[in-house]
Amino acid sequence: MTRAPRIAVGAFMLESNGHAPPATRAEFEATCWLEGAALAADLARPAPRAPVALAGFVRAMDAGRAWTPVPLLAAAAGASGPVEQEVFDEILARIEDGLRAALPLDGVFLSLHGAATATVEVDPDGVLLARIRAIVGPEVPVVATLDLHANVSRAMVGNADLLVAFVTNPHVDMAERGAEAAAGLRAMLGGLRPRSAFVKLPMIPPATSQNTASGPYADAIAFGRGFLDHEVMNVSISAGFSLGDTPKNGLSVVVATRTDPARAQAVAAEVARFIWSSRGRWVANLTPLAEAVRRARAVGQDPAAAPLLLADVADNPGGGGRGNTVWILEAFHAAGVEGAVLGLFNDPELAAEAHLLGEGARFAARFNRAETHPLSHRFEAEAVVEALHDGQITGRRGIYAGQRIDLGPMALLRIGGLRVAVATNRRQLCEPAMLGALGVDPARERSLVVKSRGHFRAGFDEAFTPDRILEVDVPGLTTVVLDRVPWRQVPRPIWPLDPGMEWAGGGEPPPNPLPSLPFGG
Repeated sequence: MTRAPRIAVGAFMLESNGHAPPATRAEFEATCWLEGAALAADLARPAPRAPVALAGFVRAMDAGRAWTPVPLLAAAAGASGPVEQEVFDEILARIEDGLRAALPLDGVFLSLHGAATATVEVDPDGVLLARIRAIVGPEVPVVATLDLHANVSRAMVGNADLLVAFVTNPHVDMAERGAEAAAGLRAMLGGLRPRSAFVKLPMIPPATSQNTASGPYADAIAFGRGFLDHEVMNVSISAGFSLGDTPKNGLSVVVATRTDPARAQAVAAEVARFIWSSRGRWVANLTPLAEAVRRARAVGQDPAAAPLLLADVADNPGGGGRGNTVWILEAFHAAGVEGAVLGLFNDPELAAEAHLLGEGARFAARFNRAETHPLSHRFEAEAVVEALHDGQITGRRGIYAGQRIDLGPMALLRIGGLRVAVATNRRQLCEPAMLGALGVDPARERSLVVKSRGHFRAGFDEAFTPDRILEVDVPGLTTVVLDRVPWRQVPRPIWPLDPGMEWAGGGEPPPNPLPSLPFGG
């Protein structure tokens, strides 16, 4: 190829919790909805709003030979419920229209999450890739990155030449995986056509067992990556998003080789067998709320004791949680816990009232006054407005490092011996800058309560070692106690919901014998 290759780029990032309220267009706009020239301008900024994997792909391509990026649409939202069908239809139409207008193209790259559902369509990621393939034809390379929690489908694998899943959890390798996708696409421009194999395990491990620093997932990743060589170019192990509650739930192994489809299938099957043999290690170990209160109260009373980080894993906005349940806040307040900071509470009405009253104001803080979900019940207490911020920050560490984040108007409220960080836009607390904007230094607190499942580990590791982290057992839309979830569409049998099931390996899991119910039914 003598001319600079024309590569279309875009993103569709949504992790859908099947039991959370639907994701609206406003949620995408609050995070990232950028098209054409606006997307190109954003990617040129030092701290873009666009997904990190997309930015990593573009930077890696820019570091190589000349190319011509063709920006389509980058639509990304924080984890939520199934996207409203009309919103997904609009995303699909805009990307299709952009592709047709840009033809001819030499390649396509998408930053996908891989665990989206819509209120009608169960596999938006697969549909999007199929539409792209239909437009560009069989010869044009189509490459995508996936979140480590993707619920991978056969349509996704069949319509992409290469899928590259994140390797780390917390996801601190997103830019690196974008660069890996760029290297793969460059090789395809030179004539390479990868051969892929796909194995889906009937297994939905709890999210708290999916950290990759140590434990069963770390061992699975290491085992899979041990096959990388001159022939095996990628091994992607996606634990899946269990709470998607979709027919494509289940841990997936996707292997890409340079020339040999039999080698790809053999490696995928061997990795899958290794993971299945270790399934008994993929368990949740939570701290009861009463014990969490006791320990937080003790460190609040003893300045010499090591501070604690307590994770409200069941109300993780990064998994579709509302970010506003008050179980821990209520219990800490009732017990007189001192020196604790809790956040981020997603409560636009409370944040707006604090900004209206101003710093130093004393008022009755009413949490969840406008919330309708039964798990997000109301809580009221006397509060003082300690600090206010507009919520425009740039991440410093972890998954948001170097990325612009819009939290909307924020407030820090003092409630007795507690301080509570309230935000307008729903995000998990996994980045020290989110608290630093309100004048809070996490390293100086006696205890810190974060609404996050695991990404906080990459943001607050400078202040809290793993032995001082407690994952607290309270209710919420992102509970990791899977037998509490009102399953509707997940394929059965599946481990651990059916602990005595057998699986001999192979491709797809058994078909789902349960009836599919409408979302919200």
